[in-house]
Amino acid sequence: MVDLSVEIIVSEILTRVPAKVVGRSKCVCKEWCALLSTQEFLRVHANRSLNSSNQRILFVGDHSISVHPINVQSGVYGPSTIVSFPFNDISIHSHLNGLLCLHLNNTSELLLWNPITRAYKHLSKPDCHGFFEHNSDTIGLYMDAYDDYKVLHVKRRCRAFVVSIYSRKLDSWRNIHFITEPEYVNPTFSWSTGTLCCDTLYFTVCECYVGGKNVVICFDVNSEEFKEIGFPPVPSTGFYYGELINVKNKLHMFLSTGKNEILIDLWMLEKECWKKVFSCPPVPPISLSIWCNINHFMTNGNWFMMTLRGKLYEIETDEEPFECFYHTHFRNFSGAMFVQTIVSPSL
Repeated sequence: MVDLSVEIIVSEILTRVPAKVVGRSKCVCKEWCALLSTQEFLRVHANRSLNSSNQRILFVGDHSISVHPINVQSGVYGPSTIVSFPFNDISIHSHLNGLLCLHLNNTSELLLWNPITRAYKHLSKPDCHGFFEHNSDTIGLYMDAYDDYKVLHVKRRCRAFVVSIYSRKLDSWRNIHFITEPEYVNPTFSWSTGTLCCDTLYFTVCECYVGGKNVVICFDVNSEEFKEIGFPPVPSTGFYYGELINVKNKLHMFLSTGKNEILIDLWMLEKECWKKVFSCPPVPPISLSIWCNINHFMTNGNWFMMTLRGKLYEIETDEEPFECFYHTHFRNFSGAMFVQTIVSPSL
């Protein structure tokens, strides 16, 4: 029988096990604890954790926070695990590699939190950085070319934009220059949370009335430059709503149109042009008008759609199965989808 070296066990075995197993393995000895705490190990483990078996759904209730596995063939939630967290009145905005970016509703403070390790980090500073305002601000969580986790915070204050970036490595904020149409600072425009795809954060910016202007703002996370692209073709009248998701590192948009019957088209962005992937059959009226989110897995070729109240609908398609995808956040529904990792919110 061949004895495996500690390095082989760590690099080839423990980088592939669930986050909770890694946590227990740190207690074996000081050498293992040190090896399992290196940034290289954390990076490799996070990359190898991006599969459907490691994805979880988190629900924020009135008095508790619970985490559920998902049956990727049926979309059914598994038994819940109650998560201890000293704050309960929270709004979750973004996720990346197991980290959730959220704010406390009573103090407006921004935090990074790993619900598996229970570790969290306050991002607010005495200079007023790191405080979030509902209906005015938006957030994007990303990792740059130097493996530094960062938070892009777009604020609308006194009819002007203030844009800043938090660095986990430096534990500090800095302001950056923001060039876009001045009209987007107007409160009639609604900004989505950032959707990370490859090296770009994407935000939908939509005017809140029928026939209003709709664009996508793109932020290159390495050059820190912004640009604007258009929506897919939309009807000139009636209700419509675009929801961005990252599928296999390709930016997609679910475009929902209609009122009594909802029509849902999936579009994919290729070289700043939108290409239609498929059109879903009409979804029956769900008493919530058009406002529904695509939040779930594509497994056997079908999609699961979640309404605002958490009800699931399955949409049949002829598409090939995807390994997994998950949405940035739940709009108007307290929760998030995330992947189990041991990535720390602080260094």
